[in-house]
Amino acid sequence: MINKKTLLLSSALILGLAGCSTGGGDQTSSTGKDGSVTLNIFQGKVEFKTQFEDLAKKYEEENPDVNIKVQTVGGGNDYAGTLKTKLASGEEPTIFTVSGQTDIDQYRDRLSDLKDTKAAGLALEGTLDNVKIGEEVIGLPVNLEGYGIIYNKQIFKDAGIDAASIKSMEDLTAAAEKLDSQKDKLKLDAVFALAGKEKWVQGNHAANLFVGSDFNFDPKATYDAKEVPFKNGDAFKEYIDLQNKYTVQPAINLDYSQQVEELFSTGRVAMIQQGNWVYPTIEQMDPELAEKNTGVIPIPLNNESKMPVGVPSYYIVNKKASDEEQKAAADFLDWMYTSDEGKEAVLSEFKFIPAYEGYDSSKIADPLSQEIYKYSNEGNTTSWVFQNFPLDWSDSFGAEVQKYLGGKATWDEVVKASQDKWSNARQ
Repeated sequence: MINKKTLLLSSALILGLAGCSTGGGDQTSSTGKDGSVTLNIFQGKVEFKTQFEDLAKKYEEENPDVNIKVQTVGGGNDYAGTLKTKLASGEEPTIFTVSGQTDIDQYRDRLSDLKDTKAAGLALEGTLDNVKIGEEVIGLPVNLEGYGIIYNKQIFKDAGIDAASIKSMEDLTAAAEKLDSQKDKLKLDAVFALAGKEKWVQGNHAANLFVGSDFNFDPKATYDAKEVPFKNGDAFKEYIDLQNKYTVQPAINLDYSQQVEELFSTGRVAMIQQGNWVYPTIEQMDPELAEKNTGVIPIPLNNESKMPVGVPSYYIVNKKASDEEQKAAADFLDWMYTSDEGKEAVLSEFKFIPAYEGYDSSKIADPLSQEIYKYSNEGNTTSWVFQNFPLDWSDSFGAEVQKYLGGKATWDEVVKASQDKWSNARQ
């Protein structure tokens, strides 16, 4: 069983459906004349959109006085920006997600206290540290996630490459060169699929490694930092250049869906930078590839190879909703994470690594999640700190990288613009 002793997470862990059975998700929450309650859920994890909708339908069947409308924005669309627009227009979801301290600061007046929920009492050690404000617990962890370089095991085997031996950027470069030299035999379009159209791939996840290292992956130090030195800027450039050299082109036009569905899931590329959240998509495209031939290794930095693992996002209950809606929302979240039916869905349908006690770890559904969990148990991880970058900095940095990929900026210009953006935001 997963318990607080078997999985200790530092306070560094912090961090993410068009309509369900009851229709679209663009209305505000409401309480009907018949006493029924409508919950509007707004979230950004497209990977389990259908599975989440199905679970919401089951909850409605068991609780006929509750109607659930789920809207998902993500996978190439701007969740954070859409949420801001929605709130500004008065369309207040009952439940939405926040990630780091910047989000908490921005939406503090909407974050209700969830400390009395059953789920909060079962959250794994450390997973609530960054959503505790005084005696309040203002969020419930969605799940645990990890990311790195997703690779095709069969392609690596056919090319004579041992993924476990890739411990440095030199090793990764050698592997890419070997794969590229055998493209025709391996039936590859390219070695990598670099999703250059997605600013978050570089601005969040890659930056967490190469920029977060400036602050020893400490979320508080990251949040308090007035400047960003980019000590590993050259290594960052080397990593991006390697992918761009051996990617399907034009990388600047390649989005998440193309990267995962059209290219990796069809065996047309050998590697992508993503996390265990891609497994359901790969499974839908090719169950055998997903189950038997999909693996993950850490992105190497300075001859170290650690997996970034964290809580990607937290569900919050909107304080602006009515008391009845807030209670119904908390009850739904409790049911999803603590009931037998909910826990089964979390493990088997959502393919989550659970962030709560009471789950049988042997039932973690997929090999990617099992690998991430293994790294966590071994303590061979780094924290997620990108949520504590300055507001909009990740998006801005991702845009600067896009300029670099498009030949419209030098790497030095990318670094300088991003340093200026950071220091200006921290003034």
